[in-house]
Amino acid sequence: MSDFQHSQETAAYPALKGKIAVVTGAGSGIGRAAALGLARQGVKVVLLGQTEEKLNEVEDNIRGNGGEALSLPTNVGDAAEMKQAFQQVSHRYGRIDVVLANAGINGTLAPIEDLEPEDWDQTLGTNLRGTFLTVKHAIPLMKSAGGSVIITSSINGNRKFSSFGMSAYSSSKAAQTAFSKMAALELARYKIRVNAICPGAIDTNIDSSTHATPQVDKIRISVEYPEGSQPLEHGPGSAGQVADLVLFLASPQSSHITGTDIFIDGAETLL
Repeated sequence: MSDFQHSQETAAYPALKGKIAVVTGAGSGIGRAAALGLARQGVKVVLLGQTEEKLNEVEDNIRGNGGEALSLPTNVGDAAEMKQAFQQVSHRYGRIDVVLANAGINGTLAPIEDLEPEDWDQTLGTNLRGTFLTVKHAIPLMKSAGGSVIITSSINGNRKFSSFGMSAYSSSKAAQTAFSKMAALELARYKIRVNAICPGAIDTNIDSSTHATPQVDKIRISVEYPEGSQPLEHGPGSAGQVADLVLFLASPQSSHITGTDIFIDGAETLL
């Protein structure tokens, strides 16, 4: 079975066929799974991310299975690069129907007193500034027909605060949910829906963007869970499961849902 195909049954969303989607952080993890899932529904997917090789692999995967994709290597935190990327989307398609603002990093893990300002800025620059720039440049291409904006936030900063050393990451994720609600109200007049998804532990490679400092151990508090820290499945979720949620929020089946945080964590944060 190719990566283009889902390992599980995936609901069909015929109304998505022919739509235009922009996915940031599309080269791996949730972004990759969502891009492939959207393409399976006949969506034309624009892939944004920093690693050209990974984007090209996803694009080739989609094209090899009869879909349409466009890779645009872009630093989501760079205003000039994002403006240029969305200009290319405008020239190619003239509109956007679905946005998944997904690009993010864990960044540097350190106690607040030891965290360097540039490390704080890097995490906020990718996670929060990147989300802002994505939505900002998508709006002009969505106003005429409406659509769905989905922001990948996290349980961290919203329901969970025991990820020690992740003050920058958690702050960026809490801010994303606030931003999604402000945007939902502002953009409702254009029939643009804005929602935030808040994954718990998901089996992705985001740990590769994590830089833990030795000082983290001095602030760590022991947290004891009942057997299994994800009660529903006794383990982390999959990127494909999150992609299924993205498909629902992208589709007309969620037409009256906006300004909402949706947690997808197998009851992890109810412990």
